[in-house]
Amino acid sequence: MRLSASLAILLLAIFAGIGGLAQEQQTEVDYGVWDSVAKRAESAVETGRASDRALEALREEIVTWRERFLHNLDVNASRIESLAAQLEALGPPPAEGEAEAEDIAERRAALTERLAQAQAPVKTAEVAFTQADGLAGEIDAIVRERRASRLTRKDPFPLNPAYWAPAIGDLLGSFRSIRAELGESWSSDVRLRLFIDGLPRNIFLLVLSAVLLLRGRTLLRSAGNSFQSRMPRRLRRVVEFALSLGEFAVPLLGIVLLERAAEATGLLGARGVLVAGLVPFIGFCGLGAYWLANQFFIDQTKALPSGDGDASAPGSIRRPAVLLGLMIGFSALLRSLAEYDDYPDASAAVLLLPVAVVAAFALFPIGRAIRSYALYREEQNPDDHAGRWLGALGRALIILAVLGSLLATIGYINAGLYLLAATGLSLALLALLYLLNRKLHELYAVALGLDDDAAWSALIPTLLGLALALAALPVFALIWGARRTDLTELWARFRGGFTLGDVRIAPENIITFAIVFVALLLATRIVQAALRGNVLPKTRIDPGGQVAIVSGIGYVGIFLAALLATAAAGINLSSVAFVAGALSIGIGFGLQNIVQNFVSGIILLIERPVSEGDWIQVGEHVGIVKKVSVRSTLIQTFDRTDVIVPNGDFISGSVTNWTRGNKVGRIKVLVGVAYGTDTRRVARILHEIASEHPVVSKDPEPGVDFMGFGADSLDFRIRAVLTDVNQSVAVMSELNHRIAERFTEEGIEIPFAQRDIWLRNPETLHGQEPAPKVAADVRKEPLLLKEDPEIDPDLTGGDEAGDAR
Repeated sequence: MRLSASLAILLLAIFAGIGGLAQEQQTEVDYGVWDSVAKRAESAVETGRASDRALEALREEIVTWRERFLHNLDVNASRIESLAAQLEALGPPPAEGEAEAEDIAERRAALTERLAQAQAPVKTAEVAFTQADGLAGEIDAIVRERRASRLTRKDPFPLNPAYWAPAIGDLLGSFRSIRAELGESWSSDVRLRLFIDGLPRNIFLLVLSAVLLLRGRTLLRSAGNSFQSRMPRRLRRVVEFALSLGEFAVPLLGIVLLERAAEATGLLGARGVLVAGLVPFIGFCGLGAYWLANQFFIDQTKALPSGDGDASAPGSIRRPAVLLGLMIGFSALLRSLAEYDDYPDASAAVLLLPVAVVAAFALFPIGRAIRSYALYREEQNPDDHAGRWLGALGRALIILAVLGSLLATIGYINAGLYLLAATGLSLALLALLYLLNRKLHELYAVALGLDDDAAWSALIPTLLGLALALAALPVFALIWGARRTDLTELWARFRGGFTLGDVRIAPENIITFAIVFVALLLATRIVQAALRGNVLPKTRIDPGGQVAIVSGIGYVGIFLAALLATAAAGINLSSVAFVAGALSIGIGFGLQNIVQNFVSGIILLIERPVSEGDWIQVGEHVGIVKKVSVRSTLIQTFDRTDVIVPNGDFISGSVTNWTRGNKVGRIKVLVGVAYGTDTRRVARILHEIASEHPVVSKDPEPGVDFMGFGADSLDFRIRAVLTDVNQSVAVMSELNHRIAERFTEEGIEIPFAQRDIWLRNPETLHGQEPAPKVAADVRKEPLLLKEDPEIDPDLTGGDEAGDAR
């Protein structure tokens, strides 16, 4: 416990020191250099003739300056705060026409001058930060407008045969240029010498690349199978996934080594380096699509019935997926060549149209297969929501495939190809997220030895899957047109924090607050556990008081943890006091009942009118108190149902506590005897019965009262004090049993209710003349009529007796 408290104090001191250093740190900025950078950026923005690449490079430079300005916004923070506090201590300045003491006036002037000097760097950094932020925003607007115009631009009709020959000529010209550059490099003595010097390394890279491409997957699979056979059965799925991932990574590594070897020769020209640099991307798209198809699509389509045709066959899913990935890679290659060699728009459209059409024809069967699988799942389980989502995804893929090919065909080649590529990449990312989520649950099941159903219902892998989904959101944004600078801009604004009152709260403040708060909260929990388990049980404090003490320490610890964490994070509470006061008014009206129950809970914990284990009645609820918290109290009724009662009901209403302080309580047992019984004898017997019970207290001894003359019996009452009132029901039941037994032995009758019923004109039941009135003795048995010779014997039957009643 002492160690945890010491660690918490150490953490608090460390983070407080870090916060202070962060506030006093100042980054030296040469504002003269910044002025030249700003003028160059303003000129580029005004003319609008710079290329996208030049604008992006200029923006990165501006963002670097903006980061420096951001770091200087908090310079001299502690000094400014101290000077402002000193000025405030001097009081408000005198009004016009009034004078103040000379020494105070001199002190005020000196402090004001020093405050202005301390604030000068902050003001300068703030102006420069605003300027840099505005320039970055203007560059972003220009780049977005250019990208939007290219995306919505209509190129020449690519199906026009007049454009086909020039387009093929431009493509062949690019390859001739690559060959010419290669020939020039081969004829250069300098490059040839570099090639010869690096030949051993290049041969090694080529041989290793060939092994990885040709035999890598086979060697990996054979080694993995031998290793997998010795693994426990529950680990084999994990090893299988690792092997499949290796089968994707090994050939990709071979392609990367091949590209490195080609560049290391030094014989490739500018175009050759451009093409070679895109080969790993093409391999990544193709191999990635193949791996996802094997891991996701085949596993899902195995459940399809064989009658669904080619759309449900695993092979037909794999081939379109690989083809779609390759087309995405080839489109990037053709675009790079067209941009480097400045192809005409018509040539670029003609060359990219086949890529778009092939990509659409690859995407279409994938959509059909997913839709077929979704229909099959819905047939098996109509309430399967995942099947409905898969069906919607399949229909969307079919529609996007048709739409993308139509846009590319009529001339909107950029829009159509962009739509197809973004759809394919998004589909791959969704498949990867599903696959990783499934593997997370499998790993969790293997780690804890659970079955699949228990792992899928567990919280930890679900939270990890949610974190994966959130981490994939920026990737989705990049796929669908967001620029990397847009994401970095969001991150920069997030790092900049937000302003609350006069305080700027940044992510580092939040992280510091969270760490210090969690550390102090952990220390509080350790103290509570020590008190609950070791200290308080050794005292004479009752259990309810122990619970109150532990709960009170918990709430005080939370309050102190929040206060100290706020101070460690460098948040000035006085600056946000006005905002907090304004919010507290609205919160007070909206949470009036919650606050009332909270205050009532504190009163209950302090006064402790009820404690855990008490038998109480509050309103219509009767039961045993199981837990007293700060907002409500948990009562378990005798029907074993839990009732949560707001603490305000205990303060505003009346509460009956049968076991407060002790378990002594009194019961009353009522009994009646027939008229004519000796009353003193009955009283003596009842007193003996009550005195004989072991739970009935001997001091005071039980009492028997003759209550009076009832309508059907002579009424008596037993008054008995029990040593444990919790057994009152059992004691009353046992006393009733003994009364019945003793009265039977003593020949004392316990009467039941008797009534006299007179039948007026009973002869009307059978259409006879009126007969004299008849009295009937009514008991709890069926009605019996007193015998009378003048009454028709049939009137004593069961049906007539029921009618008479």
